[in-house]
Amino acid sequence: MEVHVQTAQNLAQGEISWAGKTYRCALGRSGIAANKAEGDGVTPCGRFGFRQVFYRPDRRDPPATALPLQALRPEMGWSDDPADGENYNRLIIRPYTGSHERLWRDDHVYDLIVPLGYNDDPVVAGKGSAIFLHLARPGFPPTAGCVAVEQAVMLALLRDLMAASYLQIGGC
Repeated sequence: MEVHVQTAQNLAQGEISWAGKTYRCALGRSGIAANKAEGDGVTPCGRFGFRQVFYRPDRRDPPATALPLQALRPEMGWSDDPADGENYNRLIIRPYTGSHERLWRDDHVYDLIVPLGYNDDPVVAGKGSAIFLHLARPGFPPTAGCVAVEQAVMLALLRDLMAASYLQIGGC
């Protein structure tokens, strides 16, 4: 199954569509671009697989999906430090000395996270990390480079995804 994301109202506002349905999504503050670097706020343009689904077991049951599922734990994080060697753009366990994104958050943005197959095979230091499909904040403010949707949209998409599904971001 092919899922599409494109810019809609402005750089950081987009649309996600699959199976004839279209929904609102938030994008990186710098919009969609082919050239991505760590911290630039760009949502990378390209075709990316859906790797797995992380979910907060204290807040919800596992979602229905064909993708691999993993319950989040408070000590989980994601390395966003280009100097982090083999751990860059990978799941890490906290406490951790390198720069990283906490996956167990007080808000609900990461209650459901789907890492996208961006810069992970092979990983290139500084090309960008932690590009996720995750839940949107109220009002759909920009992300740091991820794609964010409402929870109902995420759950519908997860039900429809197959192992070979991919996300096409932009027209590159």
